[in-house]
Amino acid sequence: MTDPAGEVARFLTRNAVDALPAGQLERQLAKERPLRVKLGVDPTTADIHLGHTVVLTKLREFQDLGHTVVLIIGDYTARVGDPSGRSSIRPQVDPEEIDRNAETYESQAFKVLDRDRTEVRRNSEWLAMSMEDLFRLARTSTVAQLLERDDFAQRYAAREPISILELLYPLLQGYDSVAIRADVELGATDQKFNVLLARDVQQAYGVEPQSILTMPILPGIDGVQKMSKSLENYVGVDEPPEDLYGKLMRVPDTAMPSYYELLLDGPPDPSLGPRDSKRRMARALTARFHGEDAARAAEKRFDTLHVRRELPEEVDEFAFEGDGGTVHVPALLAAAFGISRSEGRRLLAQAGVKLDGRAIGEQQLDMPVDELDGAVIQLGKRRFKRLRRR
Repeated sequence: MTDPAGEVARFLTRNAVDALPAGQLERQLAKERPLRVKLGVDPTTADIHLGHTVVLTKLREFQDLGHTVVLIIGDYTARVGDPSGRSSIRPQVDPEEIDRNAETYESQAFKVLDRDRTEVRRNSEWLAMSMEDLFRLARTSTVAQLLERDDFAQRYAAREPISILELLYPLLQGYDSVAIRADVELGATDQKFNVLLARDVQQAYGVEPQSILTMPILPGIDGVQKMSKSLENYVGVDEPPEDLYGKLMRVPDTAMPSYYELLLDGPPDPSLGPRDSKRRMARALTARFHGEDAARAAEKRFDTLHVRRELPEEVDEFAFEGDGGTVHVPALLAAAFGISRSEGRRLLAQAGVKLDGRAIGEQQLDMPVDELDGAVIQLGKRRFKRLRRR
């Protein structure tokens, strides 16, 4: 005898860390109706990175099996700030910035998700609630229950401040599951407390409790800490193909098995050495988000710059003013590459700026126009401009 629901459940949970309560997903699948599968994301930054795509890819698997994904853009919960993994109170994010970020989150999520089978909601729809409704929500849990959470418990033991608003965050996230009547909720492992608590909130409102899947956390390109924009160890899905490829080539060999398992759904080819495995991974992921042609071009550019150490074949020109005989290099970098002057000075001090392949340092803050005119200035490893005097 076959067990279709069991087979599907085993497929969906094959690379998950937690599938709770045990057996519930299989029982839900056996009902042979489309499930409502929830993911909430708080748009506190502008970009979705490869770490986010671990969960997004699991959502796509549900979609490909005929289920409905509900992507909740947490425009209200982002105003509170998810305390998961935090050792201190999260700084407040500007509401206008949250709204801008929400637009990019939606568009970038569809690089993985099927738009036609995705229901996008913003939790401001239901979290702009009355005080009476907020009181009812607050009664669904206790302070003792919330303090069982590891990061709250650690901060409480260390006498670090915990705001009342932070304590409310898991309840607000749980109410999202009530509002959209979630059957399943996905999240990274650091979301386990929140997604389990949502079951209690659903029960308090008479809604059938969801099952949960938690997925592993992808390490950043440093191979140590989790991928995060704030740690500057991330790879954004919307980055130019040459940047995406170049960043992936910096992933340490020790982190390669995680990248293959979580992003490419299988181990590296044992017949390939670390270098070729890394190239295959970088090419495959660049092609996923930008297409095969862009991936080949990105690989060729990488080889030009980092293997043969040549200048790229095509370099954009930048026209600069040179009436005074000298040019202030930090100001030039700011205008040419869209960075701040202080960042330009920092990169000069770190030998992160080259002129025709020669490093220039902070002792060369002002340079003659004639020396710059026609030269190629390089910022970091992958950004170039050919300078032309106006």
